[in-house]
Amino acid sequence: MIQNDLFLKALTNEKVSRPPVWMMRQAGRYLPEFMALKEKYDFFTRCRTPELAAEITVQPIDIVQTDAAILFSDILVVPQAMNIEVEMKPGVGPWLPNPIRSMKDVDQVVVPDIHEELGYVMEAIKLTKQMLDNRVPLIGFAGSPWTILCYAVQGQGSKNFDIAKGFCFSQPEAAHKLLQKITDTTIAYLKEKVKAGVNAVQVFDSWGGMLSPQDYQEFSWYYMNQIVEALAPYTKVIVFGKGCWFALNEMSKSKASALGVDWTCSAKNARYLTGGNITLQGNFDPSRLLSPIPTIKKMVHSMIDDFGVNNYVVNLGHGILPNIPVDHAKAFVDAVKEYHPHNN
Repeated sequence: MIQNDLFLKALTNEKVSRPPVWMMRQAGRYLPEFMALKEKYDFFTRCRTPELAAEITVQPIDIVQTDAAILFSDILVVPQAMNIEVEMKPGVGPWLPNPIRSMKDVDQVVVPDIHEELGYVMEAIKLTKQMLDNRVPLIGFAGSPWTILCYAVQGQGSKNFDIAKGFCFSQPEAAHKLLQKITDTTIAYLKEKVKAGVNAVQVFDSWGGMLSPQDYQEFSWYYMNQIVEALAPYTKVIVFGKGCWFALNEMSKSKASALGVDWTCSAKNARYLTGGNITLQGNFDPSRLLSPIPTIKKMVHSMIDDFGVNNYVVNLGHGILPNIPVDHAKAFVDAVKEYHPHNN
């Protein structure tokens, strides 16, 4: 039995004394212990070495003491497994030397054997579970098919993913074929993660907000919902679309256990758009962790007041930034643990 199961209770709509808290990208660059490993090993070596991935995953549980762990990995290990080359360039971020621009390119993309190509992730999960020793639940994750397509076609990060969008609108048949391959791979990948021991999964649609509501339905949600449908019988699924408040109502009708909300959508609007029943997760602006500690604590308490204690997971509205002092991250977590209803 998991000793601290607040996070799982929140996902099953059980009553809790306080909401659970974790942070997206909590196993990362704001921790000195993480930076020490970064000095020694390059990015994908850290992802592909189960011992390193497990150590990094557990760091924030020991240091900041969140209520859930999220496996250290990257959404781009999926395209790597699909015969799409991905590098991590210093100062640039993700770099794909051969971006996908045609149907011919799409035909070269494979739906891989998960054990063969991504077995190291399953090993990392098993090691992490040993190290966590049932203290808290472990979350597995994947990028949404649309978000993976954005990188695969654009070839790198972008402010607007204009090339990726242009590809979808000018070659819809190729785009849909690629999206379906990514979806099929992601479903198989997440199912293996569940078998390996994760307690819940999250699908990150980091670039969903780049699309209009209509295009979002066609190029993102249609595929994300396939993942939700396929995984819901086996585990709890959290869906997080950055900038996708317009899709919250549609998402709330799915089999997802929780929906992530970013800081541009108020708790009131999020509850209204989702009908008030589904668990919501979010939505503290990561930059706000640069505020003085008393301000952070006050803002966290009012955020919980706004969302309510039940059916709620406290989190950031996107990943934690590298320049956040560790004691500020800890103050964010502590504020949740110290929360009493109506203590502003």
